[in-house]
Amino acid sequence: MRCDVVAIGTELLLGQIVDTNSSWLGEQLAAAGLDSCLQVKVGDNQARIVAALRSVLRDADAIIICGGLGPTHDDITREAIAEVMGVDLVLDEVIADRIAHMFASRNRKMSENNLRQAMVPVGAQVIEQKRGTAPGLICPVGDKVMYAVPGVPYELHEMYERAILPDLLARSGEQRKIASRVVRTWGESESGLNERLQPIIDDLDKVGNPTLAFLASGWEGIKVRLTGRGADTAEVTALLDVWAERVHAVIPEVVFGYDTDTMESVVLDLLRKRGLTIGVAESVTGGLVAGRLTAIAGASDVMRGGVVAYASEVKFDVLGVPRGPVISEETSRAMALGVCRTVGSSVGLALTGVAGPDEQDGAKVGTLCIAVAMPGGVASSTTVMLPGDRKTMRELSVISALNYLRQLLLRG
Repeated sequence: MRCDVVAIGTELLLGQIVDTNSSWLGEQLAAAGLDSCLQVKVGDNQARIVAALRSVLRDADAIIICGGLGPTHDDITREAIAEVMGVDLVLDEVIADRIAHMFASRNRKMSENNLRQAMVPVGAQVIEQKRGTAPGLICPVGDKVMYAVPGVPYELHEMYERAILPDLLARSGEQRKIASRVVRTWGESESGLNERLQPIIDDLDKVGNPTLAFLASGWEGIKVRLTGRGADTAEVTALLDVWAERVHAVIPEVVFGYDTDTMESVVLDLLRKRGLTIGVAESVTGGLVAGRLTAIAGASDVMRGGVVAYASEVKFDVLGVPRGPVISEETSRAMALGVCRTVGSSVGLALTGVAGPDEQDGAKVGTLCIAVAMPGGVASSTTVMLPGDRKTMRELSVISALNYLRQLLLRG
């Protein structure tokens, strides 16, 4: 079954908002084993939306339409859908009452235009809203179907998982269980992973189940996703276990976790199991590492604190770094030892480097010096060169530093 995506909103065409909804839906549809061959963006113009929907429906079995379900004059997705279906819009009293109750419960006055969100094409099925005001819609068009969901990502995600995916699978006649396993990696390029895993990819092409895909995810690393089908959960889980183990056997040094693992959650677990605490000293990343660590629930039993030593004087006066050039492994080691003293941690992680736009202390843009101080005052360090603009370099610095710490912890 083929399900394509149409995103509505002039702001998407102007680049004022990045269309993350379409990419998320593409990933979810692929994980469910459903074909998705086209993603379209259309501005807030009813004639163009209608033309786009009719064009996509010629080849697709289903469309997921994102956005344009709000209360304002430019939210015209409902009208366009009704035109494609050849039906009128009618007020759904149940939805109208729910919207009115939501405003009343918050002691807010409801504008009349909010009732536009209760207008439903005749013959459409409503997807109840759980997190906002605009409901979703399931709209049959002959033997095909259009799904309309709000553009707010967390509302879209919830409706897709609760209502759209089950309906798509039922329409496709897919009775088998579909699941994915994500092997999380860092330290190898996407092309390098592809080359090293080519024998496994060739074997998968022969058997056809599961499938393998690479997802480059910035400072989340590169994901190797296996998607399989089975008669039930046990069968598909066993299948994914076998192939995930084969992937791990080829690239063990770059695999840091699976599925929902993150580099920071893995590092915190390693520290916790060893009875260690951590302090972080950051220059180039300006607190990003500490932010990632403390975003994990329960991190407080491991994470003692951090020092954002962005100015050189803070490195000298707070962390005890010897005066001189600050982009060096020597500086990073002193920072790591200094943060252990400052926050009372058993492990110190330090980062200093050059994110750009200009060189500093003779170091090129992209230079990152990482150091880890372990119990007993022993500090290890390394220097890496990272690609990308200032934002990318800083983000890659975070996962690179945490991975360096992870590797040292695994080596004991």
